[in-house]
Amino acid sequence: MKDGFISVACGAPKLRLADCAYNAEQSFQMMRSAEKAGVKVLVLPELGLTGYTCGDLFYQEALLREAEEGLKTVLEATRNLEVVAAVGMPLRVHNELYNCAVIIQKGRILGVVPKTHLPNYGEFYEKRWFAPAPAEAESLPLLGQEFVPFGAGQVFRCENVPGLVLGFEICEDLWSPDSPSVRMAKDGAAIIGNLSASNDVVGKDAYRRQLVTMQSAKLLCGYVYASAGAGESTSDLVFGAHQMIAENGALLAERRFEGGLLVSEIDVQRLACERRRTQSLGEGSGNEGCGETFTLTEGKTKLTRHVSPMPFVPEGKEDRDERCREILLLASLGLRRRLEHTGAKCAVVGLSG
Repeated sequence: MKDGFISVACGAPKLRLADCAYNAEQSFQMMRSAEKAGVKVLVLPELGLTGYTCGDLFYQEALLREAEEGLKTVLEATRNLEVVAAVGMPLRVHNELYNCAVIIQKGRILGVVPKTHLPNYGEFYEKRWFAPAPAEAESLPLLGQEFVPFGAGQVFRCENVPGLVLGFEICEDLWSPDSPSVRMAKDGAAIIGNLSASNDVVGKDAYRRQLVTMQSAKLLCGYVYASAGAGESTSDLVFGAHQMIAENGALLAERRFEGGLLVSEIDVQRLACERRRTQSLGEGSGNEGCGETFTLTEGKTKLTRHVSPMPFVPEGKEDRDERCREILLLASLGLRRRLEHTGAKCAVVGLSG
């Protein structure tokens, strides 16, 4: 961590549809595994405490009540864990139902982020059950905490690790042209987590991969994407537990059809440097203090990702040859234009040594 590398993970625990007690246990067990692996930020799938494909069961009081009990179980079981985790669940607020990411650490809720963009096309019917995130953020009482920040676009700052600022969005939010992650990145978020339940059809994985890597490039951020997997209903949709971790346009780690933890490290110092250099994100929206802050124990991060010893030179021979050809072509084009501009009749090549 002292060198800027933050260990992050996305996880796809096993679940049983509408069995919130079982799903809560799987979630906190995965959080314990992440803590043991040195992970500091963990993203779990969308609606992971209930399952995404509950359909009209979301209307049932029993399911909503059990989801809150499941969250309570997770909080109690992880009160000694330092890892910051995003857990998905439905949550009632002012008699509206929201598809939410609950951000927790050390048995405490740091904030609740509702989904902004609800898909309501093709095989998706989310507007049937959920309301989109309200325009204004607020605080609400939840499971014994009197003031829990509630609203989209929150950022969560680490008090003792410079540059470590977190933001979270949910599935369709990434696919929308008005992604909440844009605002969060402008407010300083260096790592964006996405809780997803994106179903699998032939070819869709490539499009998701492009979305994740391009968003990380456009926002100069780390992007941690965790999609639903085993346990969801297969009546209409199949979920392949697609997990991805990207940094500034590079895909650091990826896994499908397996579940479990996918771990890598994001270099927040490098991202901060790139943002200072390009100044492309502009001014923030004024939401800097919206989410709760948190602290982490400082120490060294064990690297699992590959770090090139020569970052400005391609490592493979074929890539190096292509780079050299491109350099020669660019230099030749520049020289040709210069000769045309000066009207020179000939060129003199000087060799020294």
